[in-house]
Amino acid sequence: MTIQSTDDTLRSDRTPEYAQRTGPDTWRLSWLPEYSLTREQALAGMELDELVSDLAAAHDRIAHAEISARADILGMIWQQALIKLAKRVGERSRGTDDSVHDPPSHPSAGLRLRPTQLLRGHGGRVPRVNYG
Repeated sequence: MTIQSTDDTLRSDRTPEYAQRTGPDTWRLSWLPEYSLTREQALAGMELDELVSDLAAAHDRIAHAEISARADILGMIWQQALIKLAKRVGERSRGTDDSVHDPPSHPSAGLRLRPTQLLRGHGGRVPRVNYG
């Protein structure tokens, strides 16, 4: 797993997804554009994407635990992350995805919601889910 990092971008050498800084302390993942994230969350999202993209790890329980842990950092369960990533693959294969491997030169910030704000139905806390 290799994530190439600059002050403004995180890129994978395995997948076309990327993360880009959109503000002083905010980041956006190409596969999760509706979230405004911290750098730690953006890095976890990039690592999650690389883990999911490794077909050799499909039956690896340790990889499953790592995927779950990184999804947890993003404030979602791993199934949600896999669905989002699968939809991106589908968009690219149909040619309906407007993004390219490199981030746009003038990023537009996504919504300013944190993933935990979307889970208010749980008393304002992110539910912990462990699979594996």
